[in-house]
Amino acid sequence: MDVRAQVSMVFHLDKCIGCHTCSVSCKNVWTDRRGAEYMWWNNVESRPGTGYPTLWEDQEKYRGGWEKRGRGLELRLQGRAGSFANLFFNPYLPTLDDYYEPWTYRYADLFAAPPGDDQPTARPISQITGKPIDIEAGPNWDDDLGGSAIYAAGDPSLGKLSEEERSQIFALERIFCFYLPRICNHCLNPSCIASCPAGAIYKRGEDGIVLVSQEKCRAWRMCISGCPYKKVYYNWESGKSEKCILCYPRVETGQAPACFHSCVGRIRYQGVLLYDAGRIEEAANAPAERLVAAQREVILDPSEATVVAAARRSGVPDAMIDAARKSPVYRFVKEFRIALPLHPEFRTVPMLFYVPPLLPVVAFAENGRKRLAGDFFSSLESARVPVRYLASLLSAGNETVVTEVLTRIMAVRIHRKAKTVGEEVPGEAERALSRAGISSREAEEIYRLTSLPAYEDRFVIPPAARESAIESFEDPFAAKGETGIGFLRRRKGGKGR
Repeated sequence: MDVRAQVSMVFHLDKCIGCHTCSVSCKNVWTDRRGAEYMWWNNVESRPGTGYPTLWEDQEKYRGGWEKRGRGLELRLQGRAGSFANLFFNPYLPTLDDYYEPWTYRYADLFAAPPGDDQPTARPISQITGKPIDIEAGPNWDDDLGGSAIYAAGDPSLGKLSEEERSQIFALERIFCFYLPRICNHCLNPSCIASCPAGAIYKRGEDGIVLVSQEKCRAWRMCISGCPYKKVYYNWESGKSEKCILCYPRVETGQAPACFHSCVGRIRYQGVLLYDAGRIEEAANAPAERLVAAQREVILDPSEATVVAAARRSGVPDAMIDAARKSPVYRFVKEFRIALPLHPEFRTVPMLFYVPPLLPVVAFAENGRKRLAGDFFSSLESARVPVRYLASLLSAGNETVVTEVLTRIMAVRIHRKAKTVGEEVPGEAERALSRAGISSREAEEIYRLTSLPAYEDRFVIPPAARESAIESFEDPFAAKGETGIGFLRRRKGGKGR
């Protein structure tokens, strides 16, 4: 058992209000500079919608992630021969039109305009060329346009729905919209690393954060195509690739990432997962209907004695193991089983999980009065967001997995409704919990972690473990009776790291 630690995240979609505060905070901290104007390491998409960059989910167009070929996995982008053939020309890159041409405004026009009868305006100009432009797109151009015949209809995830289901979705009374915040997933099997010819992308040994070495990057940009989530960007000013770094300078000082810390809806949770690195290939290579279950099996119980012993043998510090025991991510993903990975069919084993939204059921008119189709907490079949659509997003099309999750969430709602306002039908809450396979105690824990969490409940940030990560490698000084860290300290003449 090769046990390793991974900093992981959960986003609760029922709590996201689409305010984009997370995006703005990330932009101000990391990408507010020349060459990074169009980069949104954190973005919030309206669903249904085409996303950012446009149609990023369409891997026939971008060829990101992995696919099963024979008994193993290969990059969708290209094999070894293809990597040489396309080394100086990558036909699967998003263009500037797939993002947008970043712009600002010529504010001097407001003050330098000559006197006249008209109100002066600040004309938009390109941040790349400095010339006036007509604004035609932006990072959240289709914001709140759920049901739009232009943007929502182009959502690739709608392709798995029948024509009847699609027509029902776009009927006025059934239009729905929810928000999907996205950052780098910091995957266990990242295709961006595998696709980089220069070996510039790496996964930190101590916490699994995926980073781009700015010294090694040679601007081949294969990582941009190779990432199926399109969360690697090219800085046209520096000639280097960049991506979300999960605010590791903040994490190393015990602070939550900027987008997590600023989240208005408090939808974000961060913690540590222990996983068996020896089972990653098996999980990534699982049949589509088992991808979610296989990913859950890779995650280990941090309270189990054999797991703890194996983690210590692998060099995982006790402080990291203790953080894993308190992790809200473990509770959502493994214990409560209500958080799912985004597009597991890309086979990158992503470490960002989502609690799917359980939106209100559809209302209809009866005798001139508007009422709900059954009780507010009625069956999933009448829910506004089709289970098949959520399955195409979060479970590789496995509707059973999504139904189980939504059944648990609905059972918690019914349980809380019974406790606060009483039951209309005696025994309703008990039957709902039994149907979901959870106890009243577990339902209460889900409710409290979802609705009433304190800061330390949402963010269990492990201590920095750089020294432990270095010591986990082969130590050339061990034969002399001292560790590499001890040698470095002695050479520096101090107690430095």
